[in-house]
Amino acid sequence: MLSTAQRSVRYLSVISATRGFHKSALEVAEGPSPEETVTSSFGRFIQSVQPRHLSPTVLQRSKRMVLDSIGVGLLGSTTEVFQLTLQHCQHMYASDDISFVYGRQGVKLSPTLATFVNGVAAHSMDFDDTWHPATHPSGAVLPALLAISDMLPNDSKPSGLDFLTAFNVGIEIQGRLMRFSNKAHNIPKRFHPPSVVGTLGSSAACARLLCLDRNQCSNALAIAASLAGAPMANAATQTKPLHIGNASRLGLEAALLASRGLEASPLVLDAVPGVAGFSAFYEDYAPQPISSPLEEDHSFLLERQDIAFKRFPAHLAMHWIADAAAIVHKTLVGLRGGRISPNVVQDILLRVPVSKYINRPLPESEHEARHSFQFNACTALLDGEVTVQSFHPEALQRPELHALLSRVRLEHPHDNPANFNIMYGEVEVTLVSGDVLRGRCDTFYGHWRNPLSEESLRRKFRNNAGAVLAPERVEKLIEAVEDLEHLDDCKPLLAQLQ
Repeated sequence: MLSTAQRSVRYLSVISATRGFHKSALEVAEGPSPEETVTSSFGRFIQSVQPRHLSPTVLQRSKRMVLDSIGVGLLGSTTEVFQLTLQHCQHMYASDDISFVYGRQGVKLSPTLATFVNGVAAHSMDFDDTWHPATHPSGAVLPALLAISDMLPNDSKPSGLDFLTAFNVGIEIQGRLMRFSNKAHNIPKRFHPPSVVGTLGSSAACARLLCLDRNQCSNALAIAASLAGAPMANAATQTKPLHIGNASRLGLEAALLASRGLEASPLVLDAVPGVAGFSAFYEDYAPQPISSPLEEDHSFLLERQDIAFKRFPAHLAMHWIADAAAIVHKTLVGLRGGRISPNVVQDILLRVPVSKYINRPLPESEHEARHSFQFNACTALLDGEVTVQSFHPEALQRPELHALLSRVRLEHPHDNPANFNIMYGEVEVTLVSGDVLRGRCDTFYGHWRNPLSEESLRRKFRNNAGAVLAPERVEKLIEAVEDLEHLDDCKPLLAQLQ
């Protein structure tokens, strides 16, 4: 069994061979200890976290994230946007035939390109996990770690516990960065958060798995900051999934560049008057050093706050309004029996937060529908739920759905802010008869305050992964993830994804 130091050297030599660089280009001399800054504290944290610092709660929650993200990615490999990006990578770049691609037996790409397309798959249906402050943490980290693990020779695969440690480092860094801004707590308006914090989270996770030193870890974060950021204008389009793919890929590249000795600002995470570092993304950025995992009072954010897992593939805010509408659907069925007819509905009022990019009265594509309060409310009114099939072309074009969409109005109460931790969804339906039916959701099933049960999470995974894998392979994946911290290496997990 290789020691951590031996594995670090082996990792870098493998990367060198993969990329065609001479190994000496990756051997960076240890520099003097950096001055204690916010940026250096993050580098110290990444470098010093050990598996023993992960509590049973953190281990269990992070394994649920890994399982869900793999399932979402496998299902995402069936989408058009995934196919387009895969074709682009296959046709425009030489394939190194090293790292696997979700849902494509026998197809391999270079580690960075595999990371990119698998990241796209994870977000191609907006089905991936969400945290607070608002971001999608797993899709930006997991593809990069899987690509690195797949790249390494069989006798040098990371252990399952090392893999989970690196994964949790990537999640923790994202959560810490998001908490340095009050504006980041709200549904975003300028930058898509995973394209910002996800890129740094990926770089941190990769730096940890590659066993980089403290200076290299800090440099990886600073390099990633120069590769980060995507505007919200591309929300509800096929380009939005590229935000996750790029975050994962560019974070990996930042860690690889840092491993070769590339230097960057030692103050990128600090608040330096007159010089924008990470503060370029958040005007009210107020950073604090991260404590060392060796300190007694340190705890991972995942210990304190669980993750939201979506029950259907749409923007997180849709889950409140869909659950509220499902309550009204149930009442309507009780009153009238059978299928709901738009003819009985006079008016539909939705009380939701103000958020321009998810206010889409008449969505014209599946991507717009995933970001439409109106679509998800009317779908749940008709069907009692929203599912994967709700976004298929035939479902989007239903005449009865469009009849209901034409009767929707929105209100934005002052007590309903655009914040995933405190928002609510309310649906008020006025019938032709004059009766008024109401449904309200304060915390949907799957939210971090009301997490999916193990049974529900596995059902979601089986449905998603089963779209591209045989049932026996799906079950073996569940077993591999559940037993991950006990695996001497990641081969049992990787074997089911080839």
